[in-house]
Order: sequence, then structure tokens, then C-alpha cells
Amino acid sequence: MLKRLFDILASAFGLLLLSPVILIVAWQVRRKLGSPVFFRQTRPGLNGKPFEMVKFRTMLDAKDKHGNPLPDDQRMTPFGSFLRATSLDELPELWNVLKGDMSLVGPRPLLMEYLPLYSKEQYRRHEARPGVTGWAQVNGRNAISWEDKFRLDVWYVDNQSLWLDVKILFLTVKKVLVRDGINGDGEVTMSRFTGSEQKSGERNG
Repeated sequence: MLKRLFDILASAFGLLLLSPVILIVAWQVRRKLGSPVFFRQTRPGLNGKPFEMVKFRTMLDAKDKHGNPLPDDQRMTPFGSFLRATSLDELPELWNVLKGDMSLVGPRPLLMEYLPLYSKEQYRRHEARPGVTGWAQVNGRNAISWEDKFRLDVWYVDNQSLWLDVKILFLTVKKVLVRDGINGDGEVTMSRFTGSEQKSGERNG
């Protein structure tokens, strides 16, 4: 309950304090990338329950002659890369925090299609509300392996506390300022999760 109260107060204050920044970013997204300004996608929340996550768009809506989206590296623009590097694209998620879909700190909400690919241990990351930032984000972000990321997420679930959340928030600010671990090697965005060796072992066992 203390964590939820902290989330409500901090997200409401953040939305109020950062409203000029949010408006400026929204205007720039509309001007540089077009409409819609927001990227909305269904993600798994607490206990895997779906919710609609909202972020600022960072990519062009460019498609090939067959109507399929072009690869990420062809749709990403310098402006979009800047939004991701500074985490400005994440600001609308404060609304998700205020609503109770997310927390300021927790395992990042990934794709719904990943749910059946998790091992039992990895699925435990959904025992906490997904976060705008998290323990994995301040310990490598997108530059670490999926296995390490999930291990860090589960560690957070087992050790979460208000003090740890405050520590992660401060470390997040530091990470954003130095722009560390934004992407994996050779990746414009985070590589896709295709399952783990642990999960494969469970299927074959």
C-alpha cells in the first residue's frame, strides 16, 4: 500500500511538473513523425493481466510495397533515437502509473507474445506491477542478455522495497544522463525474445 501511495503521489506530481515538456515532445512528434503522437500497445501487467501501455512514437509508419512495416533501422529517425536515449518517450507511462496499470519501478512490460515463452521462474516477473524503470534497466538496460534481464527482474520481485525503489529511480536518472545501455550491440531497438534454454528443457523434460 505504501508503494502504491508513493506511485500515485509521484506520478501525479511528475505529470504536473513535466506537463510543459510533455506538450513540447508531443508537438515535436506530431511535426517530425506525424500522427498518431502516441504509441499504444497491449502489454502484460500484474499477474500477466493485459493493459494498454502508452508511449510517445519514436518511429516512422513506413511500409514496403506489400504493406508490411519496414525494419526498425529503416523506420527509426535521429529524433526518435534521441527520445529513446533520453527516455522522453516513456513520459506518457506516468499516466499508466497513476491509473494503477504500472508502477514507477518494476519489471518492464514486454510483449504479450512472450508470455508462453517464459520458464516458470521467469514468469515470476509478473508478480509485481510492471515499471517505467526497473532493476534490470539500471543494471544494463538493453545491453544485457534476456536471461540476465529476467534474473534481475525476479530478484527485484523477491527484494522489492520502497528504499530499493528510490535507489533505482536515482540510478535511472544517472543512466539516462550518461545514455548507457540503450541498445544491444548492432541493434536499433531491443532484440526479440525467442525463448530460453531453461524453457526448452522444461518442454523436453
